[in-house]
Amino acid sequence: MMPDEKENDVLTEPLTLWGGATSHDCLLDSWGRITSDQPEAVAVVDQEMTVTYAQLAGWVHAITEVLTLHGVEHEERVAVAGPRSAAVVAAFLATASMGATYVPLDAEYPARRLAHMLEDSAAKILLYTGDGPTFETTATLVRIPEPPRPGEPVPFAGSDSRPAVCRPDLPLYVIYTSGTTGWPKGVAVPHSCLDNMAAWQVSHSRRSDLRTGQFAPLNFDVWFQEVLGTLCGGGTLFVLPESLRRDPFELLSWLRRHRIERLFLPYLALNMLAVAASVEDSLDDLALSEINTAGEQVVCTPTIRELFQRLPDCRLNNHYGQSESAMVTAHILDGPSDAWPSLPPIGIPLPGCELLIDPLDPAEPNVGELLVAGLPVSLGYLNQEPLNGERYITLEPTPEGHTRAFRTGDMVRFGGGVVYFLNRMDQDVKIRGVRVNLLEVDAWLLEQTGVVEAVCVAIEAKEGVRTLRAAIMVKGDGVPVESDVLLNELADVLPAASVPTSITVVDMLPRTPSGKIDRDQVAASLLRHFS
Repeated sequence: MMPDEKENDVLTEPLTLWGGATSHDCLLDSWGRITSDQPEAVAVVDQEMTVTYAQLAGWVHAITEVLTLHGVEHEERVAVAGPRSAAVVAAFLATASMGATYVPLDAEYPARRLAHMLEDSAAKILLYTGDGPTFETTATLVRIPEPPRPGEPVPFAGSDSRPAVCRPDLPLYVIYTSGTTGWPKGVAVPHSCLDNMAAWQVSHSRRSDLRTGQFAPLNFDVWFQEVLGTLCGGGTLFVLPESLRRDPFELLSWLRRHRIERLFLPYLALNMLAVAASVEDSLDDLALSEINTAGEQVVCTPTIRELFQRLPDCRLNNHYGQSESAMVTAHILDGPSDAWPSLPPIGIPLPGCELLIDPLDPAEPNVGELLVAGLPVSLGYLNQEPLNGERYITLEPTPEGHTRAFRTGDMVRFGGGVVYFLNRMDQDVKIRGVRVNLLEVDAWLLEQTGVVEAVCVAIEAKEGVRTLRAAIMVKGDGVPVESDVLLNELADVLPAASVPTSITVVDMLPRTPSGKIDRDQVAASLLRHFS
């Protein structure tokens, strides 16, 4: 940007990518059509029950009646708490069917964090399943009713008021993402974003009616992609038991038992699943047809390449988006997996999505901060007007006529009509004046024999003195991994500034609630260790 443009926060003549025009139905209409066409097909399976599409519609109707009795109206927020389950799926659809706004409260989150989210969202009703909330609240507590018995009438919820509840700018859900103050901030996501995403996912998958494993936490935007991409296409959603999310060996057995065809996994979970699969004699009894990964840059490790060599009919899709602009780009990895790049692109924009780039250096107009415009962009943060002004900016009309965009904070490169993720703007690292891509260091570490997880961070032990340090997890097969050997291997392929000063072997790498490696925690731990 030029100085005067920074002051006005307006971009002129931006480099853009356009995903093309789109035409899609309201997700409630898509789900309703599937329910009418195949009422006896299985919609959701969890540890407690199996629910058909007709039973799910009846359950949704029963929940909307309860919400109506408690005075819930259009655009009012309804919080839903509990473990991942068929009951939570029904509560979400019921909230959406009456035009209210769904606020998920994952039972795995700390009680104080959930209490903050409930208070900040101003939800007056808290639907819950399981043991119920463990924190104090002024919201009215309502247990999610049981599903209807077989044979009971199953009217479709909300059908009389469909035009109102499908308004494009109507907030469909509020999801909480990490905030700089230590407390999460709520993002309001409208129908325009979710209707488009659901329709795209149904058409983009290998089949519309895939058997899908529900892996994502409730407070992660991929949960909506799993649920809507399945139920709007006539598939079956299998809710993964919570314990299996952290046990890749048991997860493999569960995938076999339920003949799961589609998974949405964060990169780390995909890598650990690949490690678990590497010790299996055969994968022929797996039904996997499609694995989608998102949440952070995927690294095509040797074990991931081997997994897809052994599953030749399974496709890997790399997805990109944020809580503030859900599902922005996608890239299909095809062809022989041993030819896949270590750091694949995040792909091309979805239909209805326009991408812009704000260059850091006029000499490199195709490298800079990624801005998202069009259908994926959310309504903004709750109760965060100054932050909204910084992140949701006004533009001169783009080539596609958009005048509003979201600043992602991600540094990317446009090349050959696709987008490559480089790093977070706030993690842009220079060592001795040389820009270093931390993900490139991660990728090379993961290429080394015996390394199963790796992360490189920059720490500043003394003011003005910044060094790279790396932490790795290794296979537990008794084969030693020597840090000095790894450093020599990296020195053969990376510039000197990109080679870490040290590599520390750890038993476990800290995670964020969404399953990513927590780089800040890793950096703090290594800083304490080397201070």
